[in-house]
Amino acid sequence: MLFNKLPDDLFLPLSGQNRHIYQAVMLALADLFFDEDLIDPFIPKDLVRSAIEDAVVRLGVRRWEPEDDDDSEGGEPPRSAAEYANRVYRRLVQTGWLEEEQRIYRTFVLLSPSISYLLRSLVSIANLEKRSYGGAVLNVLSSLESAINDPVGRGITLAEAAQTAADFSAHLTDMLLGLRELKISLAATNNAQEIVRRFFDRFVEHILVSDYKTLKTKNNPFRFRRQILSLLRELQFDSLRLEKLTVHYQMQFEVGHDDAEARVHQHINRIIRIFDSVDKRLATIDDFRYRLEKRVADTVRYMDKTTPGMAARLSRVIGEIARRPDAQVPRIDTLESIGFLSPSSVRSPIRRRIEAQPRVIHQAEIDPKVLELRRLFKEYKDRREVTPERIDVYLESNLGSRSSLEAGGFRIETIEDYICFSYVRHLASLGKKGKGTMQAYSVRFKDNYVNVADMVECRDFVIQRKL
Repeated sequence: MLFNKLPDDLFLPLSGQNRHIYQAVMLALADLFFDEDLIDPFIPKDLVRSAIEDAVVRLGVRRWEPEDDDDSEGGEPPRSAAEYANRVYRRLVQTGWLEEEQRIYRTFVLLSPSISYLLRSLVSIANLEKRSYGGAVLNVLSSLESAINDPVGRGITLAEAAQTAADFSAHLTDMLLGLRELKISLAATNNAQEIVRRFFDRFVEHILVSDYKTLKTKNNPFRFRRQILSLLRELQFDSLRLEKLTVHYQMQFEVGHDDAEARVHQHINRIIRIFDSVDKRLATIDDFRYRLEKRVADTVRYMDKTTPGMAARLSRVIGEIARRPDAQVPRIDTLESIGFLSPSSVRSPIRRRIEAQPRVIHQAEIDPKVLELRRLFKEYKDRREVTPERIDVYLESNLGSRSSLEAGGFRIETIEDYICFSYVRHLASLGKKGKGTMQAYSVRFKDNYVNVADMVECRDFVIQRKL
């Protein structure tokens, strides 16, 4: 589990008093260790210390809080950037972030696999708010097309598409939670300028522009959503491609046939669920965004028009005026029709009225062909509708004055006759509505089969009218 992969004291530098220093250093080391041009993962020690010293200088921090290992240094704070770099480097080695390896006369520094993965994850968290919807959707689409067009050679791209879709779904959740966190931070601030600054810095610059704005453009990345769902639903019923993908999964993941087949269907269903529900999730985000913008606008509006302590000042003024004689109180002639203290005296913002533009109303005309098609369809449904009354009429017309009739004696001349004859043998299937018909006749089946009117071959029976 987690504690078997990471050292126990790993997070001490990021939880102490000097965590802002270690944060800047870790980001600088990430650029060094994760360089695309880096061939050998073993980096010389002097280069690592130089990168740490550069990060400290760029940070411009000369305030060092005492740590547990500062006793060996006499408890004195660092006096230069080199001492800062020495202490930070030693602390990272002691807690397990960095490992040293000696090669003859030179010391090299490296990151273990678990530490490297953790550092990459922390860097991605630092850039969490910046994400491209178009890239994620296109990545899913291209991976699906590769897996479908070449299931034998590139079938593994279906698993990559499922993972990309899962990451995309998680980012939608993070986006909504980011809006909630922003709302809480704005509610805890009473300074209108601070509210506006946070709103524009975090929402407009990061969330709105980087993510949400792409959904309102002409090149909406979700225009490929229907294509993705169409490809997946066709793949679900393509047994040949599914079998090829299963064999490819079996070879790539080294599992049995049943496990590989289950993984293929699991990945297909995961992508379908994510892209089926994306509209509802975006509607939730849009509703939350609207309420956040309205709340910020109302907060700024009323905080700008409200003076702190105004209620207490008005109370003192009214009390002072009440203690004076009426002759000393001047008559107020500047108010037109609204009293000084009344419900109408509180100014409310006037809503902007949008003038309705005139438009021509055209009466919708239905194509006569559509009306004729509706009539024919209704007539077809009426002819196929089965009712006990129709069966009674059909039976009486065939029985006539006879009390019983065999199957071969029935006439089948129309569609209605055919449907009624199909229900004659099974009167009990008419339910409660056909209870009267079922009680009026009895049916006795024989062991032989007969051909009725050269249309139906069925088991012979005799239907008899009950007296």
